[in-house]
Amino acid sequence: MNDPLLFGAAFWGFLILYGAGMYALSPRAVGHAGFFRGHDEAGRPAATWALGASIFISWIFAKSITNAANLGATYGIVGGLAYATYWLSIPLAGWAILRLRRRYAATGLLSFLITRHGRLAALAFSLAILVRLFNEVWSNTSVVGGYYGEAGSAGFIGAALLFTAATLFYSLKGGLRSSIYTDVLQTVLFVGFFAVVMLMVLPTHGPATLLSTGDWRLDAGVDLLLVAALQVLSYPFHDPVLTDRGFITDERRMLRAFVWAGLLGFVCILLFSLVGVHARLEGIAGGDNVPAALARSMGPAALFVMTIVMVAAAGSTLDSTFSSVARHVAQELPQLAGRPEPVRAIGVGMLAMAAIALLGNIPMIAGTDILKATTISGTMVIGLAPIFLLAGFTQPGTRAAACSFHLAFWTGMVLGVLLAAGLIPDSWAIGSGKYAKLLGVNLYGLLLCTAGYLLPSLLTRRAT
Repeated sequence: MNDPLLFGAAFWGFLILYGAGMYALSPRAVGHAGFFRGHDEAGRPAATWALGASIFISWIFAKSITNAANLGATYGIVGGLAYATYWLSIPLAGWAILRLRRRYAATGLLSFLITRHGRLAALAFSLAILVRLFNEVWSNTSVVGGYYGEAGSAGFIGAALLFTAATLFYSLKGGLRSSIYTDVLQTVLFVGFFAVVMLMVLPTHGPATLLSTGDWRLDAGVDLLLVAALQVLSYPFHDPVLTDRGFITDERRMLRAFVWAGLLGFVCILLFSLVGVHARLEGIAGGDNVPAALARSMGPAALFVMTIVMVAAAGSTLDSTFSSVARHVAQELPQLAGRPEPVRAIGVGMLAMAAIALLGNIPMIAGTDILKATTISGTMVIGLAPIFLLAGFTQPGTRAAACSFHLAFWTGMVLGVLLAAGLIPDSWAIGSGKYAKLLGVNLYGLLLCTAGYLLPSLLTRRAT
C-alpha cells in the first residue's frame, strides 16, 4: 500500500463497506420485543453468549481502548491497570441488577426509581443518562475520525460523520435486535484484529519489560487507579447501554453474561494498554491518540489494522447507544410522564436515534478531550452508588426516600460540576499527582453522598 491513492481508497472504501456489510447482515426487528428488547423472530431473548458478547464489545469503546493506550504511554502498566479497573463495574452491575430484580421485581432502573423514590428522582436520573448517551456519540466518532485526519480537519470530520451515518443506517433497521446481532459480528472482527495488533507490539520488548514499566506511586498513576476503584461503585448505573441488557433475559443468564463480559473486558483493556507502553519505550509521542501515532509509525498496513479495530469497537458502542436512546425516549420517558407508550413507539425511537446522531457529534466537530467523557461524568454520578447498592434501606414512596435520592444524587452532581469548573479547593487533593484532586473529590464525595442517602431514613426511624 505504498501508493497514496490506493491507500486512501482502501481506508475510505473499508468505512463504506463496513456500513453496507453491517446493514446487509443485521436482522430486521419484529415488533416492539425485537426493536426494544432484542428478541428474535420467535420471541426468544438473547442467548448468554450473545448477550455477553454484546456487553463486552459495547463496553470496549473506541475511546476506551484509546484511553487505555494513552494511559499506558503516560504511566506504564499502572495506567493500563487503572483504566481496566472500570471493567470490574460490569460484574458489580450484574449483581446489583439481579438483586433489584429478585427483591423488588424491578423491570428497569427508571421504573425502580419511580416506585421507590418518586418521579422527580426518576427525571433527574433520566437527564443524567441522556447526557451519558450524548457523550458516547462524540467520544467514539472522534476516535474513528482521528485515523482519517487531524482533529478539526475535513478528513477527520468527514470520516466521523460517515461512520455515524453508516451505524445509524443499520441501527434503524433493527433496534436492539440489530445491535446485539451485529455486536457478535463486531466481537469476532475486533478479537481477530486485536490479536494481530498484539502480535505486532508484544514481541518487540517482551511481556516482562512491558509489565514492569511504570512506578507504583500515588503521583504516577496510582491516584487514577484509586479513582477508578471508587467510581466502579457508581459508574455502570448511568450507562443504559449496559443496564438495559440486565432486564432482557432471565436472571441467571444475565448474571453469567455480565461476569464473563466484565472479566474479558478487563483483560483486553489491560492488554491494549501495552500498545501505549510499547510507544513509551519506543519514544513515540502520540498526544491524545497514541494508537494512531504508533500505527502510523509502523506503516500503512499497521494503520489499516488499527483502524479496523477502532471501527469495530466504536461501531458496537454507537449502535448500542442508538438503541438505548430509542428505548429511553419511546418507552421510558412516557412511563415517567405517566402516559401510555406511543402507538408508533418504534417510529418515535427511530426519530430519537437520528436526533442524537446529529446533536451528539457537535462536540466532535468542536474538539474535546475524550478522557473527560469518563472521569468527569464518573464523578458526577457517584451518588448513584448508595442509591442502587443500598436499595432497601429506605421505605418506598416516602418523603424520606425522595430526600435520600436527591441528597445523594445532587451532591455528586454539584461536586462533578465544581470539579469541571476548577472550583474545588486544593485542600481536597490527595497526593500531588495529576489526579490528586479528582481522587479527593471522589473519596470525600462518595462519603458525603452515602451519608446524604442514609441520613433521612435514620432521622425518620429515630423520630418514629
